[in-house]
Amino acid sequence: MVFSSFEFMYLFLPPVLGVYLILRHLRQETAIVWWLVMASIAFYAWWSVEHLALLAGSIGFNYALHRYLLRTRSHRAFWFGVVVNLSVLGWFKYADFFIGNINAAAGFEIRHLDLILPLAISFYTFEQITFLHDTLIGRIERSGFAKYVLFITFFPKLIAGPIIMQRDTVPQFSMEKFGGKLAVNLTLGATLFFIGLFKKIVIADAVAPFATAVFTAADGGASLSASEAWMGALAYSFQIYFDFSGYCDMALGIARMFGITLPFNFNSPYKALSISDFWRRWHMSLSRFLRDYLYIALGGNRYGEFRRHVNLMITMLLGGFWHGASWNFIIWGGLHGSYLVINHFWRASPAGKLVAAVLPGWLHAALSWSLTMLAVVVAWVFFRAQSLDGALAMLAAMAGLNESPALASTVAASLPAALPLLLGLLAAFVVLLPNSIEFTALYRPVLSTGREIGKRAAGMRWRPTAAWGATFSAIGIVAIVQTYRLNGLTEFIYYNF
Repeated sequence: MVFSSFEFMYLFLPPVLGVYLILRHLRQETAIVWWLVMASIAFYAWWSVEHLALLAGSIGFNYALHRYLLRTRSHRAFWFGVVVNLSVLGWFKYADFFIGNINAAAGFEIRHLDLILPLAISFYTFEQITFLHDTLIGRIERSGFAKYVLFITFFPKLIAGPIIMQRDTVPQFSMEKFGGKLAVNLTLGATLFFIGLFKKIVIADAVAPFATAVFTAADGGASLSASEAWMGALAYSFQIYFDFSGYCDMALGIARMFGITLPFNFNSPYKALSISDFWRRWHMSLSRFLRDYLYIALGGNRYGEFRRHVNLMITMLLGGFWHGASWNFIIWGGLHGSYLVINHFWRASPAGKLVAAVLPGWLHAALSWSLTMLAVVVAWVFFRAQSLDGALAMLAAMAGLNESPALASTVAASLPAALPLLLGLLAAFVVLLPNSIEFTALYRPVLSTGREIGKRAAGMRWRPTAAWGATFSAIGIVAIVQTYRLNGLTEFIYYNF
């Protein structure tokens, strides 16, 4: 069940929250932890009963290795754990990709395994690698088993993140946090949930059909016009923005209802003025993981500019590959790696410094934003297309290289005349308005130093008042009504990774 489903909103969340409130009133910390563990396992089982054993085995293996590392601080044991975790992830997620490429390159006919990707395996694998690493270096001490299980399985973040660190979350599984300000936790949590629900159902799922129509046509070999290709690419750019932003808001809101604050994971990335800025704002927990446990481990910027750029490319290529077993994802990662390298060269070059010094600040910002968004939208084409040929066909159309563009009439009909206006309104929405974290910043909605949170909402900060409650109840009602109208739900995009 997705967060936006009626099963979750009506059948799952209310009883889980109700029992939690009873145990909270009785101040039963251990019982709360185990209750949330059981609820999280039930949430996972709704999706993937057959993979519960794999999840349980992963938790048991890594917790036992954690206990061993506490006694020995053995680097060999740590690397053994890393190899085991990545081998399991690789077997389920990448085996068929490598088989297919070996068959194509060498003419073999090795049968595909046709394995079903276990839900959330990418997220809980990365979390447990960080847990083992932090145990090895003494950053964390012994963790109780129940709280460790909850750290891995906590249902608001289990399926699609954020990727959390043990040191950030396990200390919160205490009566001090569970017994915090109940009214603020519930109202703030509900507010974030309704904001996310609105983004997902009313915006992301509404623009999704336009993106799907165009990309399906491109993957099928249709010749697109430049305007249609651009509308499809922009529609997907806003679909994934509001889909992932909505998921992040809902995850934060649900966790906060139980007194738990999750890390900042999405900070208006389409306001970025450089590609580096974009990656400080998009999927921030994944960016932090790649930086801390891959880029820095490779040497970071400690061995000169050339090595730094090589490390950036490796990091982004693997980051793209993490998203899926496809050359399109690798190319997407490679593009962003190239963007980052170019960005570093430009900022350090005399020409880059001259341009920044000569141009008026507003013009420099406008040009920087435009170039950044162009690069991001182009890269999204590879992320969304189902085939490399489809992605190249989209880019050719966007560049105006199709001499006789002609969409099938059914596809053309799915792109309304008002779509450019809608896309323009969405662009204004994401660039000019404060995000949900800025809006609710008075009540510390995320684990953050505060430096990442802007002040655009200074004049309209949310407070748990009747007026704000009525406003967001209305937003929630609109989203729920739209759920009925859509006659079916789509999963969050990041559920596939």
